[in-house]
Amino acid sequence: MKNVTIEIKWAIFFSLMTLAWMFLEKVSGLHSTYIDYHLYLTNLFAIPAIWMMVLALKDKKKNFYHGQMSYSQGLVSGIILSVFIALISPLTQWVISYVITPEYFPNVIKRSVEIGYFATTEEAEAQFNYPNYAKQSAIGSLVMGILTTVIAMLFLRTKNKG
Repeated sequence: MKNVTIEIKWAIFFSLMTLAWMFLEKVSGLHSTYIDYHLYLTNLFAIPAIWMMVLALKDKKKNFYHGQMSYSQGLVSGIILSVFIALISPLTQWVISYVITPEYFPNVIKRSVEIGYFATTEEAEAQFNYPNYAKQSAIGSLVMGILTTVIAMLFLRTKNKG
């Protein structure tokens, strides 16, 4: 368990950052008044998400591997971190959907039908709902976490001086 303490800590930090981001989206009107911009601006979440992954990998390198971390050690750490984030993400999504912004799904369903993105309310409801978002967040966080790790470790690994 001690081997994954850093990954657990950063998975919790990542989830808290996600909740803060969603709260900011809500108060800025991206889940209501400016919902038309949500599709584009929510992608800016990638910036703090990547930053958090890099900070977690740096923490692992410094405090677990004492500054000497190979690519494969970092890759394993990043995969473990991504799995923990993915496991927590349904709970995080539940807090977002039912506590932070319960009006998001009704608003996005209504608006997506109004602009013709979906032909019927039923089609929109099939897309915009908690179970679908919970699955998407788990799969997305796992895939994007691993991809971020694969790239970040090219820069964070300890290079041989030979």
